[in-house]
Amino acid sequence: MGSHLPADRPSRLPYKTERVSAAERATDEAAAARQTVARCLDLLSDHPSPGAARLANDVMAGYTSLAATGRAAFFDSLAREFTSDPLVLLHAAESYIRCPDEATQTGLKRASESRLQELFHRLNASRGGAAFLVHMREHLLQGLRDHPSWQVLEDDLAQVLRAVFNRSLLVFEQIDWETPAPVLEKLMQYEAVHAIRDWRDMRRRLEADRRCYALFHPAWADEPLIFAEVALTVGIGSQVGPILDPDSPVVDPDGCNAAILYSISNCQPGLRGYSLGNDLIGRVTDDLLARLPRLRTIATLSPIPGFRRWLSGLASTLENPSCVAQVQAAAKRGDWCSDPAAAAKFEHHLMALGAHYLLHARSGSEPADPVARFHLSNGARLRRLNWRSDMTAAGLERSFGLTANYVYYPTNLSRNWHTYHESGRINATRQLERLAREGADLCGPPRRKELPISA
Repeated sequence: MGSHLPADRPSRLPYKTERVSAAERATDEAAAARQTVARCLDLLSDHPSPGAARLANDVMAGYTSLAATGRAAFFDSLAREFTSDPLVLLHAAESYIRCPDEATQTGLKRASESRLQELFHRLNASRGGAAFLVHMREHLLQGLRDHPSWQVLEDDLAQVLRAVFNRSLLVFEQIDWETPAPVLEKLMQYEAVHAIRDWRDMRRRLEADRRCYALFHPAWADEPLIFAEVALTVGIGSQVGPILDPDSPVVDPDGCNAAILYSISNCQPGLRGYSLGNDLIGRVTDDLLARLPRLRTIATLSPIPGFRRWLSGLASTLENPSCVAQVQAAAKRGDWCSDPAAAAKFEHHLMALGAHYLLHARSGSEPADPVARFHLSNGARLRRLNWRSDMTAAGLERSFGLTANYVYYPTNLSRNWHTYHESGRINATRQLERLAREGADLCGPPRRKELPISA
């Protein structure tokens, strides 16, 4: 008996098969997640022993095999089964209040203890455990907004990782051309500010007038956590191009009096929020001053990643946005990138708005720009804005080619740090402060909110 479907009408059977396959995959993921959770329970039920190492490896292998849906089921189970029971905790607290003796105190302590931290510590004790926990936190952070119940997991894991990656344990190394190739390849992969195009580019960044430093963890020795790139120069550099040019001549480092930090890249999203950059900057500064006695200035040539996005949203908040709109329109035209005369027509306005952004735009109580927050919170001083400084595609996209110099004066770091953290005051040159005031005038008053008309 023939099919009753018209010849030009596709059968729906393949779609049904796809739906079944997707359902089967979801079922398999859920089963794999439950099995991995069961291994976690086994790991916690055992005292440290040779068998515990095998169980930890089983947990890590099981988790690594999970897709996103399986990881979500795994985290949901951990949040339900490995955290303190509120009712048990309440009863223990009530018992302690009624009779505050040693027994009820011990009961309260046990009721409030998180089995999660013990689980994470046991996983960390296994080979590859530190790297595994960092990647697990990366996954947690990615899904935290949609799964608020995971916050307890993130809190406990972050606390364990803070101890594991304690600054006293981290290894500070200078990277050079003799560094093993797999590490250099990872630096090329992780560079987040100025892409390393090829091995020729990599080699130029490691010549005699360049420095590259990284932090590592002893249990994860081939994986950089964060790294910084430095150019040795005469005077504070204002242009990115010569630093990134692989054909630029190599200069004698002994004749240089400035070290320019032109790139700092965090390599591990799972360590977001830790102060690895503060530690790295301090060690880099100490090493440079010890090795280069003629060095007088340590400064940055920093991107301003939030400026263009901030400027794009500014016009909608102003009472009279015409000036800002004109600057935006001029900046969007492509002619100024290659024509200095075209760029000069709006240079001063854009520089003034950039200074206003760095000194006065806020995210909560702190500067809106993340790079500004980082360097100012370390005690640096905002010294200068640089026009047409980073004309790469990324530099134009971030900030119309503007960059900023933050200067690290060793004798003033502590004072600047206290001033910034106690009062929020940004240490900047008078020239930049004047420029920022002009930027505020360009913005004009903010748009007044319309009050509702009461009946």
